[in-house]
Amino acid sequence: MESDTDAGVNGTHWWWALASTGQLGWGIASFRKGYAGDSRLMPVKAFGVASLFVGSAASASLAFLQASGIRKVEDLLEVGANIRTRLGIPSRTPHKKTDDL
Repeated sequence: MESDTDAGVNGTHWWWALASTGQLGWGIASFRKGYAGDSRLMPVKAFGVASLFVGSAASASLAFLQASGIRKVEDLLEVGANIRTRLGIPSRTPHKKTDDL
């Protein structure tokens, strides 16, 4: 049986995916609606719509990382090292422990 903390960590990617979908839908609806109103405020709306698209991409990226089990920077570095090893590309840096610095 999973503890409450494990269930909370493992299920968070669904919230990130839901946030991404909501932001993308809101951004598309705002983009298709166009601009109606005072022309002086048009740059503000354009910035708002662009922010929705950027936020949607960021939320989708976090959902992907959470669903993949990548929770820390060290996990991401390990994935990158594994990809480089499988492709046969030599390591960019020599293997050093961070404790030795």
